[in-house]
Amino acid sequence: MLLAAAPAQAAGYRYWSFWEAGGKDGGWAYATQGPATSRPADGDVIGFRFAVSNDSADASQPSAAPAFATICDGVKKEDGSKRVAVVIDFGGPLDAPPGETPPAKVLQVGCPQVREDATAAEALAAVAKPLRYDTNAMLCGIAGYPAKGCGEQVAAPPDTSASKPGATPSGTQAGTPAAAAPEHSGGPSFGLVAGGAAVLLLGIAGVWQARRRRG
Repeated sequence: MLLAAAPAQAAGYRYWSFWEAGGKDGGWAYATQGPATSRPADGDVIGFRFAVSNDSADASQPSAAPAFATICDGVKKEDGSKRVAVVIDFGGPLDAPPGETPPAKVLQVGCPQVREDATAAEALAAVAKPLRYDTNAMLCGIAGYPAKGCGEQVAAPPDTSASKPGATPSGTQAGTPAAAAPEHSGGPSFGLVAGGAAVLLLGIAGVWQARRRRG
């Protein structure tokens, strides 16, 4: 019988996750599509969080509540445009890639006025620069962070309990970054990776059993 040794701790991925308002108790909900195709309406809130997680089930949410009235306070809707509140959470030191440090302003917010059919990616691009993407159009960096790497696998997720709903990370500051660049994002799918590994193991087991029968 073929057995696969399980790691002591599940592997995780370091990446920017994408969130939308509308979760439980008015909180965040993990987006079901990428920001390149998501088209928020006037009054919507979108969030981006950099962290290490296994999958969407345990991904760390942006530490600021998706409060449109607070983020876009005083911003009046203009004809032919919409207001989209944007929350960008750079995470903590445990989420940072080796040799990098999160920006001093760990939490940044903005309320850009974008055209009525603009995507979530365009709203992000209106408040954070530079954005960095890989060849598969996966969002790798926001406002230059991190400077390199993109959705890489790490040995084990850090303890991010301080960034779960209801917690406030230390050193969090609010701010509004400048203008920007475009495109879309998404996070690594741990389920797809795990599923591929399972199929591979089943295939190996089948070959082993076939050889055993022939022997």
